[in-house]
Amino acid sequence: MTRLDHTTYLQHIEAESRKFRDTLADCDPAAPVPSCPEWRADDLLWHLGEVQHWWTWMVQHRPQGPDEYPEPERPADHAALLSFYDEQYAALVGALADADPSEAAWTWHPDHKNVAFIFRRQAHEALIHRRDAELTAHTVTPFPADLAADGVDEVLDVMYGGCPPWGEFSGLPHYVRVDLTDTGDSVWVQLGRFHGTDPEGIAHDEDDLHVVTDPGVEPDAVISGTAEALDARLWRRADGADIHLAGDLGIVDRFRAVVHQPIN
Repeated sequence: MTRLDHTTYLQHIEAESRKFRDTLADCDPAAPVPSCPEWRADDLLWHLGEVQHWWTWMVQHRPQGPDEYPEPERPADHAALLSFYDEQYAALVGALADADPSEAAWTWHPDHKNVAFIFRRQAHEALIHRRDAELTAHTVTPFPADLAADGVDEVLDVMYGGCPPWGEFSGLPHYVRVDLTDTGDSVWVQLGRFHGTDPEGIAHDEDDLHVVTDPGVEPDAVISGTAEALDARLWRRADGADIHLAGDLGIVDRFRAVVHQPIN
């Protein structure tokens, strides 16, 4: 599927960041965050503000790695957290607006070391945390369909489907097609095994998946729903009640076993 252009990502970062802020502005700072049980509303506000501070600094300073980052202090109360957050999302939008997406920049992803990755990742960071804020405030509004569709591809390809340089993905002849019923997009996923020994000496051998181009075969299973339903479910921000399953449900279970693990 075709990714969004960087102007559109930037527009979504600004819009979703504002919705996030406006939702939490009048929310009880101690309200629990249902999708992140260890957090209260002010923890969520601090988290996204700190994340946006991080990436603003990375875009502006272009360090060789994360160790140079100067960590900010958490503001003491709700009003100060709001002020901090307002500064951070405005700074992120400004930094990205002034940056060339093709330029090199440090990111945590082994294969995407450019500003373009930051545009895309931060659009989805803001969207998913906006949903967290709305769940906290008990008021849920729709996802933009174009961003949600891109989000299905991003969460499967980047967050679950990446392969670190010390490991290897061995594909199996099992495919799942994820159909987005409102946008007409499809994402193909190949199941397989990941194996390798990480830098700490821990050996891994586990089920995995990769996003692939249409392999030209019938899928073993099809998972279908709106872009929002699928994006929210893959991020465990919805129960998936409106998602339809067809084909080999054993293959669906193997797919689920991978995507129901925490994202590091």
